[in-house]
Amino acid sequence: MSMSMRRRELLAGTVLWLASIAAAQARIVAGALPWQPSAGAPPVPVRPGPWQFFSPEEGAAVEAIVDRLIPPDPETPGGKDAGCAVFIDRQLAGPYGSARGLYMRPPFMDGAPNQGQQSPLTPAARYRQGLAALDKYCRATFAGKPFAQLADEQKDLVLTGLERGPIQLDGASAKGLFEQLLTNTREGFFADPVYGGNRDMVGWKMVGFPGARYDYRDWVERHNERFPLPPVGITGRPDWAAH
Repeated sequence: MSMSMRRRELLAGTVLWLASIAAAQARIVAGALPWQPSAGAPPVPVRPGPWQFFSPEEGAAVEAIVDRLIPPDPETPGGKDAGCAVFIDRQLAGPYGSARGLYMRPPFMDGAPNQGQQSPLTPAARYRQGLAALDKYCRATFAGKPFAQLADEQKDLVLTGLERGPIQLDGASAKGLFEQLLTNTREGFFADPVYGGNRDMVGWKMVGFPGARYDYRDWVERHNERFPLPPVGITGRPDWAAH
């Protein structure tokens, strides 16, 4: 028998052996799924409670900031009631805040805008430093008032000054603080509610996003049409628990 024939018989035998194992292990699934969603690395749902990273003063400032970045209107809650400050707090208390998984070794030097942060400070450290500098500026400029106690017009003036100048913060980047707050606020408004923001899926409802639904391919090409079903989060919908 030639070498090629023996190889062919070996491969054929292997295929038959694997098929017999698969057939022996096959089973009928009925009544429930044979797996659990996110069983490999499930997200930990954010629960209501006190701040985990922010001090009470920092938390009040961030709540006031997110409510000016995404102000409420008659149809949609603002950033505060949508849970954006809670989202940021929990992220800063976790791996994001400590820059876990990011390369954080020197040298540190300014890079191009598309290179992201080039700082030795973690996100948590940048927030702590930036919020302290913002509080110092506001108290010096507005007769001892912190940001949360300013009128809405004054809050907008400060935020515009951080974004575009001329406001400069002592020991922190004004524009850097604004950009980080804006980015994290957007994330909190549109992230899955399991992370503490987007409460009651208000961000998804506003833009008509279906969320973590299994399949909505029929609607991908139907532009300017509102999806007819309510959004679904990673853990389902709150009203499902009642059934």
